[in-house]
Amino acid sequence: MTSKLIPWASPHYWGNEERYVLDAFRSSWISGGAYVERLEADFAGYCGSRNVVSASNGTTALHMAYLALGIGRGDEVIVPGFAFMAAANVAIHVGAIPVFSEVDSETWGMTAADVEKCITPRTKAIVPVHTYGNVCEMDEIMELAKRRQLHVIEDAAEAIGSRYKGKMAGTMAEIGIYSFHATKTITTGEGGAAVSESDELSARMRLYRSHGMSTKRYWHEVAGHNFRLPNMQAAIGCAQLEMVDRITAERARVYASYKSKLVDVDGIRLQKFSDQVDPVVWAIALEIDLKAFPQGRDALVSSMKESGIETRPGFYSASTMPHLYGEQSLPRSDQLSRCVISLPSSPTLTEEEIEQVCQVLVRSRK
Repeated sequence: MTSKLIPWASPHYWGNEERYVLDAFRSSWISGGAYVERLEADFAGYCGSRNVVSASNGTTALHMAYLALGIGRGDEVIVPGFAFMAAANVAIHVGAIPVFSEVDSETWGMTAADVEKCITPRTKAIVPVHTYGNVCEMDEIMELAKRRQLHVIEDAAEAIGSRYKGKMAGTMAEIGIYSFHATKTITTGEGGAAVSESDELSARMRLYRSHGMSTKRYWHEVAGHNFRLPNMQAAIGCAQLEMVDRITAERARVYASYKSKLVDVDGIRLQKFSDQVDPVVWAIALEIDLKAFPQGRDALVSSMKESGIETRPGFYSASTMPHLYGEQSLPRSDQLSRCVISLPSSPTLTEEEIEQVCQVLVRSRK
């Protein structure tokens, strides 16, 4: 194994992160505070959204959204079969039933045609997940939801900055959510946010975020949670947002470099982005052909680690999860589950590191 590991992701602090965190610390406001309010206002400006409700992470932002829309026991929520499982897990926690839609075999996102096959009289919401920074066909999904009178929550945890027909990912549905995890496009370490044009939904999310308490101290209107984002973490996010244009430009550079080296390689198929999507690619992901890589994806992950390159497997299909397994057949999701791998994707990657990753990957073909 080489002495220097190229990590799958690494943090990028290019601005005022340390200064703002120290300021928050010295202010004595290390829980709530001015940086939380500033982050919400700054992120609203970045997204073009009327309301931003910060949260302790992207999953709790989803949880607030489900509760605000009244999703609960016995309701069905349509989520993708191939994606990070937060949308399904939160459905279970509120007493709802996750129903899994197939995804497109090239974009890896939900389509309205596949979603419509999953709708029943118990369906209450659709949760499109913008996997790896790609954006689902939101116009078609929103039209379907309107026609069938369903709620839509956009899971844009992996798609900060991505656009669909010029619209920011996460801003096209009733509620959109984002993640500020350490690996995401902008980070607060752990953190997240929900956005909505609805003042009523935003007020409900704020209520559920803070123990269900109203402005009257210790008066609880609903059974809420503590999903609040601390001030010191918000301080990091404020600094990150100041640098977001540089961060997204560097991510575009990294993706373009990988694409130029891998797009014509036999046995490798990069995730496809439609002409309607201007992505900020969170993870450089590709599908391997098992004829070219007969050792399989998991063995490839291990061998690349031995060569000093950290990769990650694609998300496992919902049909394989022991707590989710049902009678649904998800052949496309299952195929992607077996064959997708994501490569080092940090905006700090050098051209030499990208070249090294690609050389090791291509040499791994049999």
